[in-house]
Amino acid sequence: MEPSNHQLDIQHTLNRIFGFESLRLGQQQVIEHVLQRHSSAAIFPTGSGKSLCYQLPAVMLPHLTLVVSPLLALMKDQLEFLKSKQIPAASIDSSQTKEESRQVMDGVKQGQIKVLMISVERLKNERFRQFISQVPISLLVVDEAHCISEWGHNFRPDYLKLPLYQKELNIEQVLLLTATATQAVIQDMQQKFSIEPNHIVTTGFYRPNLDISVTPCDDDQKPETLVKLLQSNPKAPTIVYVTLQSAAEQVATLLRESGINANAYHAGMSNDDREQIQSHFMKGDIDCIVATIAFGMGVDKSDIRRVIHYDLPKSIENYAQEIGRAGRDGNLSHCVLLGNQNGISTLENFIYGDTSEPDEIQSVIEQAQQSVPQWEIVLSRLSSDCNIRQLPLKTLLVYLEMEGVIRSKYSYFADYRFKFLLDKQRIIDHFDPERRQFIQALFNCSPQARTWCQVDFDTLWHQFQGDRARAIAALDYFNEKGWIELESKLMTEVYHVEKVPNISAVVSKLASLFHEKESSDIARIHHLIEFFQSDQCLSSRLANYFGDKAAPTQCGHCSVCRGEIAVLPKCPQPDSNKHLIDGWLTQLEEKARRPLTSQLKTKFLCGIATPFFTKIKARTLPGYGQYETTPFEEVKQWVEQKTH
Repeated sequence: MEPSNHQLDIQHTLNRIFGFESLRLGQQQVIEHVLQRHSSAAIFPTGSGKSLCYQLPAVMLPHLTLVVSPLLALMKDQLEFLKSKQIPAASIDSSQTKEESRQVMDGVKQGQIKVLMISVERLKNERFRQFISQVPISLLVVDEAHCISEWGHNFRPDYLKLPLYQKELNIEQVLLLTATATQAVIQDMQQKFSIEPNHIVTTGFYRPNLDISVTPCDDDQKPETLVKLLQSNPKAPTIVYVTLQSAAEQVATLLRESGINANAYHAGMSNDDREQIQSHFMKGDIDCIVATIAFGMGVDKSDIRRVIHYDLPKSIENYAQEIGRAGRDGNLSHCVLLGNQNGISTLENFIYGDTSEPDEIQSVIEQAQQSVPQWEIVLSRLSSDCNIRQLPLKTLLVYLEMEGVIRSKYSYFADYRFKFLLDKQRIIDHFDPERRQFIQALFNCSPQARTWCQVDFDTLWHQFQGDRARAIAALDYFNEKGWIELESKLMTEVYHVEKVPNISAVVSKLASLFHEKESSDIARIHHLIEFFQSDQCLSSRLANYFGDKAAPTQCGHCSVCRGEIAVLPKCPQPDSNKHLIDGWLTQLEEKARRPLTSQLKTKFLCGIATPFFTKIKARTLPGYGQYETTPFEEVKQWVEQKTH
């Protein structure tokens, strides 16, 4: 059969610009769908060339390709690659100055830039949306597209608005890229972006070179087991995944003391340190990285020989992504999980802590309704006021946008703002006449909106020659004295608000969405344990989970195929101390100075932090976290029995 013109053009561009001879499995199909102007999705395992599926069409399409990516590090890697191929590409991101962003926007406006990379948060800015709506866009690319699904493992609330933005910006086609999408997530993505089923390309998840094993292991056995495992081949490039930053440091120290050239890597380190450690690992100067899941995105080292999970991963999707970093050169690599069930309640408690209750949702909606038509919020303060953690609060705000209750306008840094705790005049009267004049001027240049005063440093300088440093020193002093409450460098989000005729209907709808998400996330943890204790081939089960029906039913290179079916040890339960619960909860309510829901009391006993508990210093009470290793639902039953 003769190749089509499209296929000849693709081949020509591939050779001339990218210097590749041929495309990999799946890439050809996706690129053809895109060039035939169909919306499409590429679901390929980690490291199998998803980026080329948009990079090649971007060169051939007439207008801009707009790429939404969740990680700055990924953007930087992809931009470097595009620039190395002389493809005009740029990003607008938080690390740039205003001038740098303006230059990029000018280049986009004049059609000099073919690929523009942004974070999804950039689209919350009304001015950016206004700018980009005037630019013809050929293709919207959504990287890590599983983030759009509430049923996915890495849901990012702002991704939910992408289909709305696609319509608002008149972008005719979209390309979704992800490495980890289950059937439910694929259906969700397909529905939200109206993609035809035959334009979704999934390549196999089965990796014949990955040897997967599960080693049941109590916590006190893990250090010795890990050291033995690594000492068998100390120079083999290895990633050890742990849950907590403190564990990354402890395990890295243990390995160094055992003669392994290891380094910790986690989000608590400075960017410079992380970049340096990553670069040493890539060059082979470090043999082993002990990392939280912060490590690995965009790490394209082909000869990683071992990936070891010292703690349980968060989900099967995370597990697949993390072991997918091993053996990209096609050579044998080992993936070992040192497993027990001790971390299960901790993983579940993260989820229960993120479920917003109806009264908390109502309190957010009421705050918005009191501010019609414009609502300004500082996320941390709203979180504290309404007792919703910041991530679920972001989700709630997006749900309210989807319901048409609020609309994102823009955000700004509230450089310095304060509220009076002492009468303004009494503060002024504390000082001698020369100082009084300055303080009077500072207060005059800090217009008050209801409670908070926003400092206008420009006016203070132009009208009174008031120095910014002197003003800040004065405000810090007043704050120390307890005369004002001062906030600095806080991002303020500005929304347009519509009147809601029936608040309780909206509350009920959104509360059920949060509970559905909670059930789905809890089920995901149970799937994880079932997977590791499975009596069926692990490679086969993993491939089937991601819709790959072509994998062999017996791989011959996993612990189950070797006849080792794992039973993960359970955590010993603490003595129930149930007779003390009443006293603990009474102390909590006394400190709270109001009756609390059974859900909140359960969170207290399970040690689940909430903004309200932080405010009343609940951690200092004797009952806090007494049942952090006991399943949440079990503790909730005790609480409900005691309150009825």
